[in-house]
Amino acid sequence: MQWTFLRSDLLSVTRKNMKRFAVAGGIAVAAIASVAVATNYSLWINGRTGGGQIGNYNDFTYWGPASTSAGVNKKAVNWDGYNSISNQNGIVRNALDCYCTGNNWCYVAAHSAGNLQIGYSLALYGGSSRTITNATPNASGVCSASGAGTQTGWNIKFVDVAGGAAGGSELSDAGDWAISEPLVSDLKTSTSRAMYDHNQTRGKIFYMFAGAKGTLYSFILPGQDDEAIAYHSSGGVSGSGGAGYCNPGDWFCNDLTTGSGAVEGGRAKWTNHNVKFRDNGESYNHYASGNWAGIISRAVADMVANAQ
Repeated sequence: MQWTFLRSDLLSVTRKNMKRFAVAGGIAVAAIASVAVATNYSLWINGRTGGGQIGNYNDFTYWGPASTSAGVNKKAVNWDGYNSISNQNGIVRNALDCYCTGNNWCYVAAHSAGNLQIGYSLALYGGSSRTITNATPNASGVCSASGAGTQTGWNIKFVDVAGGAAGGSELSDAGDWAISEPLVSDLKTSTSRAMYDHNQTRGKIFYMFAGAKGTLYSFILPGQDDEAIAYHSSGGVSGSGGAGYCNPGDWFCNDLTTGSGAVEGGRAKWTNHNVKFRDNGESYNHYASGNWAGIISRAVADMVANAQ
């Protein structure tokens, strides 16, 4: 009788332990599942003229063929490329809320005025409370709350900028672009540089890709340029106005240095801005040309290699 009692007692304890293990195992599986759904995305923010359907993150009309490799789970952040940065920035923030909150992380690539869009987003809203979403956008490009609460700012690993216009363009200063476009006013060098604190990137590194295949008609742009943007802007050089910067060996202006250090002559780059590619061969212009071309191609190569 005593042995029978002990055996039943032991079986009871064993059953209880099995239940505990089952519960613990379920928790572990749930935790693993939670980690498993974490996803990385590559967001591409267009510049002036736009072209892609707003809210459609799979429309790469601005860039080129959607089949082109351009980083893990690439998404097109389409804004109209016509209205002011402040007017259109909510569209960019919607994309960041969709894909860069909760367990999800983003790599961001921007072209031309897209540089202003991501810089503006981070400087003015990167310290704000953001709703963690389900990464499933509706037709307007807005994602619903996931029920996981909120977080501060967005999960961004780095930002690649091709032909960045955060420092403005002298083509806008001179009225070479249609003055009826609200965006053109934002692209004046003094306006772009005063629009927000370019040193406030929330700790995110901006890797700059600067093209230099300028033409005779771009003589209005100081130093080296890609036909639309001069090195002072595409290189992330600080200050209230633009200046002429060139490739090494040019006797007529100071060098745009690679890396994050000051340019020749001592002017600092904006905080967390790093020139990753300088077009020494003067081979890359400003334009996508319907095929991810020009200086954009250098950012594409970097995203393919590092946005994984």
